[in-house]
Amino acid sequence: MADEQDTPDKHATTAARERLLTEVAALPGLPGVYRYFDARDEVLYVGKARNLKKRVSSYFHKDHGGTRIGHMVTRIARLETTVVRTEAEALLLENNLIKTLNPKFNILFRDDKSYPYLKITGTPEATPATQAARFPRVAYYRGSVDRKHRYFGPYPGAWAVKETILLIQKVFRLRTCEDTVFANRSRPCLLYQIRRCSGPCVGLVSQDDYALDVRSAERFLLGEPQQVIDELQQQMTASAEATDYERAAEFRDRIGALSRVLHQQSVEVSSLSASDRDVDVLAVRVAGGRACVNLAMVRGSRHLGDRAYFPTHVDEAAAVDVDEGVNAAPRSVEQQVLEAFIAQHYLGQPVPPLLVLSQEVDDALIEALASHASQRVRALHQPREQRRIWLDMAVKGAGIALARLLAEEGSQRERTRALAESLELEVPDLDRLRIECFDISHTAGEATQASCVVYEAHRMQNSQYRRFNIHAVTGGDDYAAMRQVLMRRYAKLAEASATSKGQGVPNAARLPDLVLVDGGRGQVSMAREVFEELGLDLSLIVGVEKGEGRKVGLEELVFADGRAKVSLGHDSAALMLVAQIRDEAHRFAITGMRAKRARVRTGGSRLEDIAGIGPKKRAALLQRFGGVRGVANAGVDDLAGVDGISRELAEAIYRALH
Repeated sequence: MADEQDTPDKHATTAARERLLTEVAALPGLPGVYRYFDARDEVLYVGKARNLKKRVSSYFHKDHGGTRIGHMVTRIARLETTVVRTEAEALLLENNLIKTLNPKFNILFRDDKSYPYLKITGTPEATPATQAARFPRVAYYRGSVDRKHRYFGPYPGAWAVKETILLIQKVFRLRTCEDTVFANRSRPCLLYQIRRCSGPCVGLVSQDDYALDVRSAERFLLGEPQQVIDELQQQMTASAEATDYERAAEFRDRIGALSRVLHQQSVEVSSLSASDRDVDVLAVRVAGGRACVNLAMVRGSRHLGDRAYFPTHVDEAAAVDVDEGVNAAPRSVEQQVLEAFIAQHYLGQPVPPLLVLSQEVDDALIEALASHASQRVRALHQPREQRRIWLDMAVKGAGIALARLLAEEGSQRERTRALAESLELEVPDLDRLRIECFDISHTAGEATQASCVVYEAHRMQNSQYRRFNIHAVTGGDDYAAMRQVLMRRYAKLAEASATSKGQGVPNAARLPDLVLVDGGRGQVSMAREVFEELGLDLSLIVGVEKGEGRKVGLEELVFADGRAKVSLGHDSAALMLVAQIRDEAHRFAITGMRAKRARVRTGGSRLEDIAGIGPKKRAALLQRFGGVRGVANAGVDDLAGVDGISRELAEAIYRALH
């Protein structure tokens, strides 16, 4: 009987595989990108090929056995392909799709942070329109660059920019103040007193002398420090010969500060060509199933620091990578990780003319990168002299960062295990243990907001955090607010879970294994009522109650299903994890509440930013309600009662301020 029931499924599977092989056989021998999907239409893998037919066929016409690649191939239900003109286009499309689709069997680097720059306002060719524009300022900048100003970088972090600005203040004494401050100064500020600014705001330096300092600062940032030092020495000598010893001493101090920085950098500028003074140094280390790529930035021959990146899906992606071509040499995991980083990172970042690498990479990748950047790019695998020093530093940094990550993840894994054991959670796979924690935050009943943070895979999942604006609840009624947020979070989820029986449900759409609420019996009782209404398991709910004296480390766990309180030891790994999740929920709620409160008190974006609101209507609203906060507190009918404010505009104002 079982065989008869299995027969239709087997026939369907066989038919689907035959259709897939037919599609593979019909593929063209052209460059392109392919995507594999499973039966739930979730993307498994994205790859590129210079010959689509050969590359895709290699997955289906070989016996991969019980390997990871074999496991992936058995899950493929359909494929999609896109033919492109060149291998460079295939590279760009492949990595854009990887970032967008997040396939399980691709190495993925995620970095949502942009890189900061050092900005010098204005350009030499521009005609200064104001007094402030005649004296450019140096500033920290993050965002897209333009042609209105001069940008130097990018830098690996804010600290590197700020250190450079401090050096420029010491050596070249350029201003950092905003133009509005500059235009309204009547006497020099403290920075002038401590010799960090030359005082252009009150005319203590001529425009020509200041312009010379700006040019010297730019030459230093572009990697010509020795020429700058030579010029400063000439100015020091000229001042001494003119018996202006005080000014000569200033130049001496500038030379000393600049020389100390160059000594700390240990840079042999003479060993570098002018085109190689902007360099990215990339080192990769793999251990314990994790990988680290350490990116060190050299700009203007100065080592600015480094930043570590940790990709996901390393084991899965390395196992399913198929070499293209019969005689292709197998690539190491380190090579695969480094190539994935280069391809994904430089799609959205400027690429320097020289990359110093710890592993050799495919020449086609560098050629595609150069084509995308519209400039010549070289990759150096076995550097010498100064570049070898930089690479050794990057390799050491990658090892340290990876060791730290593995230690932290090991500690987090032990905390997860300790919590599961302490609460007797029946979770077959600790890696899939999902905890959601809720907190309510407000200021004396104003701007009430709830937060939900998620802990899964032994770490906080920031991308799955949620905030809930609480409506129609008396200010300060935390119980009612908790009831509302839990109902909004789990009502549809409970219905979907009952329908699907938990099968094929994405992590973010499945019920958690544990629900933490920040509070004692009152909050837990409210959560119990919600779960009873929704027909959910009460054993999921645990309250985190402050201990005696509300001291950290004395918290007690309160259960909704009637179990006795649990007091974990102050050094318990389980309590450390509970405190970590609870504190993160509190932080997330506080920041959201403060932002909401600020929007209410200041009108969020200005009233003028609302379409249809000009200066006259804004003045009428403020006069009628006594300020922006009064406007925010007004209802739609009240707003529509103001002259010139239609019903539609009143509704738009209300939506914008709430």
